[in-house]
Amino acid sequence: MTSLLVIIVLVLLAVAIWQLTKIFDLTQVGNSNSNDSQIATDNDNNVQGYLMFGFLAFIYIFTIYGLLKWGDLPLHTPASEHGTDVDRLMNITWVLIFIVQAVTQVLLHYFAFKYRGKKDQKALFFADNNKLEAIWSSIPAIVLAGLILYGLYAWNNIMFVDEDEDVIVIELYAKQFGWTARYAGADNVLGKANVRLIDGVNDVGVDLADPNAQDDFVASELHIPKGKKVLFKIRSQDVLHSAYMPHFRAQMNCVPGMVTQFAFTPTYTTLEYRELPFMVEKVARINKIRTQKSAELVAAGNTALDPYTFDYLLLCNKICGASHYNMQMKIVVDTPEDYNKWFKEQVSLVQKVKESNEPASAAEGTVIDSTAVSLDTVSKVVMK
Repeated sequence: MTSLLVIIVLVLLAVAIWQLTKIFDLTQVGNSNSNDSQIATDNDNNVQGYLMFGFLAFIYIFTIYGLLKWGDLPLHTPASEHGTDVDRLMNITWVLIFIVQAVTQVLLHYFAFKYRGKKDQKALFFADNNKLEAIWSSIPAIVLAGLILYGLYAWNNIMFVDEDEDVIVIELYAKQFGWTARYAGADNVLGKANVRLIDGVNDVGVDLADPNAQDDFVASELHIPKGKKVLFKIRSQDVLHSAYMPHFRAQMNCVPGMVTQFAFTPTYTTLEYRELPFMVEKVARINKIRTQKSAELVAAGNTALDPYTFDYLLLCNKICGASHYNMQMKIVVDTPEDYNKWFKEQVSLVQKVKESNEPASAAEGTVIDSTAVSLDTVSKVVMK
């Protein structure tokens, strides 16, 4: 609300200054010393030329200030093997952008000053210059070609997964507005799935009659091991989503009706990343702000904010609806030992479906095994 009031005040102040300027112009009508020709004089052109230099100084002063003030806010150390390549490509792009911006803006404002209008001076005009056209066309073409080739090289290294490569297969299932992770189980092969098979506990539409699905299990928290390549198979139930894991430099669209994929190898466990110096400093700064905000909330009779603890997150990077901002899943990178322990504790989806049907079955005096549950689920879908 305070920001809105400040904006309104600034707008009204600008309008008031504009009106005062108009009043001043009206008071000069008929004044013999006033110039009503609407033609710029040498003095006008000089003022405009120096203003161009002033604006150039403003651009670079604000840029330097922004880097010093907010330069530590972007993502820092990548948590995946390929993250270094992504960051390197991004940094090269930033350096090139800054160089081009510096050269073009300096030349633009310098020429605006040097060739400002002067009395009895005529501008030199020429229709074209083949040499200049060749230079300013070839240089960007070469630079962009280099960036594109390096980008394709990095992309192929990141996206290529050999068929016989030892990877962990996990499905990321997106729907408004949440994520579900489905693990391939001990056989490391995901069972078939279809949205038409969604029913009760089986909320990701797994074909329970598929032999490969008998050991699949789902989790609301994504666990992955450090140092092991993970291949994510990505599906969407409803609209276009985007699986975005910023600290792993990973993003892939979730497209309804098709399966996309992305793979990476984590390099830091959650605990290790929390202990990195930059993250310790960042968490301390956030909690200092939260402490100040909590004091204000408590004084107003509200509940204080909980202290912030860093966690990896899976986010949606597409505006997929009203609760898009809250579509996230916690990612836990474990040591291989902790991951194997957690993995062995999980219950298969088939077993969960069986347990969910046991109360009704017990009342009818019948016993249902996993195969029967699978066939029953499929028959329900077909009847629907």
